[in-house]
Amino acid sequence: MAATDFDQVQAARFAKMALDCIHKEYPNKIAHSLNSDADVMPPRKLTPAFYGCYDWHSSVHGHWLLVRLTRLFPKASFATDARRAVAQSLTPANIAQEVKYLEAEGRNTFERPYGLSWLLQLAAELKEWHDPDARQWSAALLPLQDAATARIGSWLPKLDHPIRTGEHNNTAFSMGLMLDYARITGHGEFHRLVESRARDYYLKDKNCPLSYEPSGEDFLSPCLAEADLMRRILLPDDFVRWFSDFLPRLDLEPTSVPDVTDGRLWHLAGLNLSRAWMLEGILSQLPMADSRRKSLAQLAARLRQAGLESIKSEHYEGGHWLGSFAAYLVSGRGLRSH
Repeated sequence: MAATDFDQVQAARFAKMALDCIHKEYPNKIAHSLNSDADVMPPRKLTPAFYGCYDWHSSVHGHWLLVRLTRLFPKASFATDARRAVAQSLTPANIAQEVKYLEAEGRNTFERPYGLSWLLQLAAELKEWHDPDARQWSAALLPLQDAATARIGSWLPKLDHPIRTGEHNNTAFSMGLMLDYARITGHGEFHRLVESRARDYYLKDKNCPLSYEPSGEDFLSPCLAEADLMRRILLPDDFVRWFSDFLPRLDLEPTSVPDVTDGRLWHLAGLNLSRAWMLEGILSQLPMADSRRKSLAQLAARLRQAGLESIKSEHYEGGHWLGSFAAYLVSGRGLRSH
């Protein structure tokens, strides 16, 4: 599926994945710190806005997916159901409980950084959407959005080294979402913090070991995520020089999922999708005359095709989150013009 092929048919398919899960409470995997017997409650009580889709972060980006698709296709057949579902979740009372949960004792690492960065992506999507419902949801979400930026703002100055895994803890990917949020919402102080730490972590990096990728359960590429972050920060000429030193060679192939019933192995389907959008982000900063453009564009197209072909909504192990990754890619969300 090329970017120009993204239409209501594909959008409806991805929307169904989110609608099927954002209020589906079980099965559920919670990363839950218990402070007393009072914390023994079902997910819908603990985090009443984001309790579905198997885990908190998938619920958050499932909500982002519905907002994104309804914003792009406001007249689509799924739009009414999507609005109803988002309205059910993003109420002031639900968000107040989410803030209470996030700020409780022992939860300072909750969903840090991946889930919190997707929450900020949801906030950014709502901010850009000039729609009465979106304004109402944005206002309701604001206390949790502020709590998330405060949590990240207290953490990044203490994080001496970046986290270079290919899963949720990867700092480069989340910092890219954070920067996009800060730019869209005009949060200058947060933008300056994230950009400063990104420069501290990554500006001197060279010869990223792409041949070591992927690890067995990756859904992000540590090398490409870093490059996709730095293209957001550096001027075009500076990025070209940095990228040439950082990834002098870029050889990789699409991955496949060996067992579709294994939720961890399903990560490899998401890896194809995220690698594709990261390459497209890199291409957006390379000059048209750059000799690498053709091969990188061809690789991005192969990864895109492999990732989209692997999405099967009937397998909940992948269906509860892959629609978000697919929509992020095919709608060009990570590019400044989108």
